[in-house]
Amino acid sequence: MTEEKLDDYLQKEMKQKIDVLERQNSELLEEVRRVEGEKRYVESELFRLQKEIKRMRSEMERLKAPPLIIGSIKDVLIDGRVIVKSSTGPDFIVSTSEYVPAEDMIVGARVALNKQTLAVMSVLPQSLDPIVIGAEIVDKPELSYDDIGGLEEEIREIREAVEDPLLRPELYKKVGIEPPKGVLLVGPPGTGKTLLAKAVAHQTNATFIRMVGSELVQKYIGEGARLVRELFEMAKEKAPSIVFIDELDSIGAKRLDVATSGDREVQRTLMQLLAELDGFNPIADVKIIGATNRPDILDEALLRPGRFDRIIEIPLPNFDGRLEIFKIHARRMNVDDSIDLNNLAAKSEFASGADIRAICTEAGMFAIRENRDTVIMTDFERALVKVMDAEELKGSETGAMFA
Repeated sequence: MTEEKLDDYLQKEMKQKIDVLERQNSELLEEVRRVEGEKRYVESELFRLQKEIKRMRSEMERLKAPPLIIGSIKDVLIDGRVIVKSSTGPDFIVSTSEYVPAEDMIVGARVALNKQTLAVMSVLPQSLDPIVIGAEIVDKPELSYDDIGGLEEEIREIREAVEDPLLRPELYKKVGIEPPKGVLLVGPPGTGKTLLAKAVAHQTNATFIRMVGSELVQKYIGEGARLVRELFEMAKEKAPSIVFIDELDSIGAKRLDVATSGDREVQRTLMQLLAELDGFNPIADVKIIGATNRPDILDEALLRPGRFDRIIEIPLPNFDGRLEIFKIHARRMNVDDSIDLNNLAAKSEFASGADIRAICTEAGMFAIRENRDTVIMTDFERALVKVMDAEELKGSETGAMFA
């Protein structure tokens, strides 16, 4: 073999070996990257498992912790100890955990007590009954005075009793009198008592809390009084606020000497309401509005000055009032130009505001039934007959029932 051929052969052999080594090197690099990726995955999985183990251990420690007793603080002593009433019955003088802020230790606060030493371990948030939480709470009702017709004098009185004390309390300070605590709205059903309460809440930017009186009547002893307390506590938390108690006669009926156990429980609820209205707990930016259509059965203690200071009678609207109510509802409807609202107001004597709203709704239904998008005078006349006949039928049935 010549020297040139030998050099070519050696070069080819060298090149083949270099190619093999480069291929092996790339395979090794790929393997290193794969192993490094697996290492990172294992490390992250190990970190996750360590966190999970730590969480499970803390959860086990929490579950193994002894149960705590619920109590309430009755008094705070000078030396830092407190007098608590536990859920087990008696009162105790106990110490407080160093982790509980001293400013949270106030009379009436709910606390968690150690089962063995009864020491205060933490302060619990105030709980509210679901019935109270479920009350109609509107931060700012959209209804305004412009949506109420025929009650100019009643609006003026409720503004003086509720709106001015909330928006201009300095006027009462200058004169040297205390503003009214409560307003009682008295009138037949559908005359606008709830609308008035919502409108004044809108004007004052106050939270509107509506509770039906029958919801405060509970089965077990003391539950109704507790609901009343929690209702006023929530009103203070959301102050300025207006508490509107509808159907007040359901808990405010006259107290009788002869009564069943159920009647006595209603009377306990009434007495708690009287205590809240009396101001044993100061009511700053909280105003009370009650409504009833049976003022004749209300207890005299509710009606005395200092509780419901102002009684506003909401009558059935007169002609001008009915005309204004028709205008309020008609401006939201697509009505024909031939509509004579004066004629409708004249024909709807003894109709309440709710009746007039029902007349407008029925008129719109008659138009929809005939595939029209405009309400004409005939629709209103048919609706007037239908609603007023239904009201007369209700009146005759009620008279027969009480005959």
